[in-house]
Amino acid sequence: MADHTDRTPHIPGQRQEPPADADHGQALDLPTAVPPLPSFDEPGGKARAAAVPAWWTNAWKAGGFLHARWEDLRRAPELGWHGMANWVKTALGLTGICVVLILLDGASDVLADALHRLVTAVPRVQVGTDTSTGIAAVVDQPIRSYIAAHTGTLPVSASTVYTVWQLTGLFGLVGGFLRSSGARLTWTAWGAASIAMVWSAAPADGRTIATGLAVLAWTAASALALRGLTLRPSLFIHNTAPGIEIRPEIHVPTAAPAVEAAPDNVHPLQR
Repeated sequence: MADHTDRTPHIPGQRQEPPADADHGQALDLPTAVPPLPSFDEPGGKARAAAVPAWWTNAWKAGGFLHARWEDLRRAPELGWHGMANWVKTALGLTGICVVLILLDGASDVLADALHRLVTAVPRVQVGTDTSTGIAAVVDQPIRSYIAAHTGTLPVSASTVYTVWQLTGLFGLVGGFLRSSGARLTWTAWGAASIAMVWSAAPADGRTIATGLAVLAWTAASALALRGLTLRPSLFIHNTAPGIEIRPEIHVPTAAPAVEAAPDNVHPLQR
């Protein structure tokens, strides 16, 4: 007996009416799942050029997958961070992380190059090299000579040590001015080390004068680095007076009870 069942493959077209359930879901504006991609291996199926446009059209209809994603993007500015869709938050977060990583990668090279230039900016220190003039040379020259004479066996150049010494003093001065306790300790140690180097490397005939000028210069600069710091002892006064208890209570005086008058019909007994 012949089977007259229709075996023609069912391929949706652009004018095909959607099922009743789909119309009901779209009327309620419910989120829809991703529509299945058309199959191109069906026996006797249509060409790819006819099946893909049909899927694309259905996805952009009201309630379709692509239409819902576009609505999420369109409403994101007015909904704000807390109201936008989670996938939009994830995309924005990943984009921000990528931008930060790219900026850090470029900034790290720039900072490393700038730090290298800063450390090696000072010419190589040599004993007796006159690179400063005036009163500054009285303090600067002994320090440069001391650094150059004691860094020959170190794995770092004398110019680098001299630059670090200058940066340390600048850090102590600025940080101390901003009332940083650690920077003030650094400034104190830096000044003591500088005075010791001047005393050690200055010529014997002018050692006292050079050291005195170093002390005066460091003391004058300490007016900025140690501003607000006082040597006046703090007085703590303990009050030993007996405690006075204060109770914020309101006492309303009550009126005295009225005395009842004796009745007129009461008379004392008479003999």
